Amino acid sequence: MGNFARQVLEIVARIPEGKVTTYGAIARALGNPRGARLVVWALWSGPSGLELPYHRVVNSQGQLAPPHIFGEGIQYQLLLSEGITFREDGSVDLEKHLWIPSFGRFVKKFLNLS
Repeated sequence: MGNFARQVLEIVARIPEGKVTTYGAIARALGNPRGARLVVWALWSGPSGLELPYHRVVNSQGQLAPPHIFGEGIQYQLLLSEGITFREDGSVDLEKHLWIPSFGRFVKKFLNLS
């Protein structure tokens, strides 16, 4: 597993219960603002068997993953059980539940502060 993929998984592991983040937010936190598709690739091609809250990652509009990823309605039920609310169109209410990953060490690295 490459460094980028490992960092993606580290961020996913930190998403708090009752919050979601987006593929793009993860990419931006890793210094690649146009890398949302790379995040998708890292999530779905990574090692199996990890117990990470993958269900807390949605697209930039708050839409859930296609049914073949988790199974029909599974992601929705998992998020609902954590108190996530949804809009009429079925997307997550990002205004209430969006968690933005910290840039932390990535900003320090970029600014040569580490």
